[in-house]
Amino acid sequence: MSVRPDNDDALVQLAEAGRWGDAVALRSVLAPDVVAICDSDGLIPMLAEPVYGVDDVSALLAALLGGRPDTEPAIEAVNGRPGLVVRRAGKAVAVLAAPADGARIGTLWIVLNPAKLHRWDRQRPGVGEAGRLGPG
Repeated sequence: MSVRPDNDDALVQLAEAGRWGDAVALRSVLAPDVVAICDSDGLIPMLAEPVYGVDDVSALLAALLGGRPDTEPAIEAVNGRPGLVVRRAGKAVAVLAAPADGARIGTLWIVLNPAKLHRWDRQRPGVGEAGRLGPG
């Protein structure tokens, strides 16, 4: 199920900017003091700590969202709110959630842990319709 963000929204802009590799647009949707908290279950050691600041977070998002023609970001329900699911060839590689607290994103929760992403893969009908992040 697709979910339309409430405010025409930073997530849509983030998905489009990342898809097209538009660094200026990507940075414009992020607050200067943005923080990204990543859950990779230790599989990506450099993301064990939060990523701070518009420069580093935008570089992380550019790597996640762009650069490959088979990457498809989609706005979907994540924990009952709009979120961004990133798939490559139908397989979920990341799920992003951001509190709706303004025109710019100040905090991003990014799940990269494969054990938590399998439920978002496109191969199974209904996946992501009422998806929840968390222990599972």
